[in-house]
Amino acid sequence: MKQKILISLIILLGIIYIFFIPAEPVTVKLSFKVVPMLLIIWLASFQKASPNTSYKKWLLLGLLFCMIGDATLQWFLFGLTSFLIGHICYIVAFVQLKEKIIARPAATLLLLYGGFMVIWIAGTVFKSGDIILGVAVIAYITVILTMGWTAIQTNSKLATIGALSFIFSDSILSINMFITDVPFSHALIMVSYYGAQLLFAISISYYSVIRKKVLE
Repeated sequence: MKQKILISLIILLGIIYIFFIPAEPVTVKLSFKVVPMLLIIWLASFQKASPNTSYKKWLLLGLLFCMIGDATLQWFLFGLTSFLIGHICYIVAFVQLKEKIIARPAATLLLLYGGFMVIWIAGTVFKSGDIILGVAVIAYITVILTMGWTAIQTNSKLATIGALSFIFSDSILSINMFITDVPFSHALIMVSYYGAQLLFAISISYYSVIRKKVLE
């Protein structure tokens, strides 16, 4: 019951932030932005985890660094670095739960998509003359796709859907920032972003239940 109430509150506050909180003043906007993440971290903290892994610990660290990235994205490189660290934490978590080799079609799609985004997004940044930002964008694309790759290998639907949702969110953000304005970009970015983080949090106890049944 506690989990259902908390999830409902996360969804409600996420909707309020996305659709009803004005862009100004910025401090108010940022405050409302991190509240759903704080609740998601709280939700993740009381999930029952498998005793044989540190999946929960690394996932909580990932959520924390992503929340820091939320609050500091106006200083783009700093925020990007925080998200980068968050994704590395997710990768470490997902690697521990690896249960299968990624299917060739999925691997091919991820690699093709990554190459396309590097050429399109990072290439555009390099043309603008910002070499440091271009390198940072390439590093971020590489890490987030690795996060998606390792999530698929967990064989967890929650982790996989969450990772793909995160990739979608960041793709819209990148296109909107570096290429062209995307209609309804804010809603698309934040709905998929909050959804990804919520699925990651729930995956902690869900995976533990499945794992226990397998071991039995």
